[in-house]
This record gives sequence, structure tokens and C-alpha cells, in this order.
Amino acid sequence: MNPRWKPSVTVAAIIEREGRFLLVEEHTQDGLRLNNPAGHLDPGENPIQGCARETLEETAFHFTPQALVGIYMSRFEKPVPGQDIPLDITYLRFAFCGSLGEEMVGQALDEGIVRTLWLTPDEIRACAHLHRSPLLLTCMDDYLAGKRYPVDLLTTDPSVYDARA
Repeated sequence: MNPRWKPSVTVAAIIEREGRFLLVEEHTQDGLRLNNPAGHLDPGENPIQGCARETLEETAFHFTPQALVGIYMSRFEKPVPGQDIPLDITYLRFAFCGSLGEEMVGQALDEGIVRTLWLTPDEIRACAHLHRSPLLLTCMDDYLAGKRYPVDLLTTDPSVYDARA
């Protein structure tokens, strides 16, 4: 019997201020890479909650998602040491824009996060070879194109919050 395919669900914050976007620089297996504040959706939370949590953990800024920029899928293969067959990973990303709140001065950033950066779209495009995901640029371009969808497009059944699950 074949195992059921399950994409990894992630959330990302597209945060723009005065023509610059907030990114994180993080350690990865491929070296230092740039990404939107982003991460995996945790059990017991909806995508909006996950995006706010990940942004706080990775940037030390409070963030309130106010619009859905888009829902994206990407796939990549990651070599596995000692194996002939690479790990095949598909991501399903919910990207949000919204309002940036106060910074929690002194809060440690998530493990692997080196620093936060504010870069212009041209600076982001110029360092595409350092992007952790091709979705970084796609999400920014969609945001710049004015793509916004109401967050009430997403519905989370109460069973998600059931502690017994």
C-alpha cells in the first residue's frame, strides 16, 4: 500500500515598510539563506495564528495578518546522505500581509535565525541565489501587484483546537 501524500503546510509573512521588506537570514543545510518570516503550521492553530507566531519567533516583532496574499505550492528534492533516492518535499504556503506591531526588544530569535533585514525589492531580486525558497520572490511580487484576499476566506473547524487531537 502506498503512503498517503501529505504536503508540509507553511505560513509566511510579507511585511513591507517604506518600500522595504522584512526578511530573515538563517542557517540552513545549504548555508546562510534569506526568507520571509515563515515556518510550519503547528497542531492546534490556524494559518493566521501560525503566521503571527512564526513572525514573532523569527523577528521578535508582533504581526497581525490582515489579508491573504496567496496560497502557493512548491516542490524540491533534497539529497539524503547515503541514499540514492532524494527526499521529495512539497510545501503548501499561506502568505499573509498585515500590520507590524511592536518589537519585543531582547527576545531571542528562533534557532538558526541570524538576523532580520529590511531590503528593497531590487535588493531582494539581486540576491535570488540566497533565497531559501523561490516563493520568497513570488510572494513579494504578488504583494506588489496588489493581490489581497480576505482572511475570512479561510475556515478552521473547531476540531483543530481540540486538545485531545
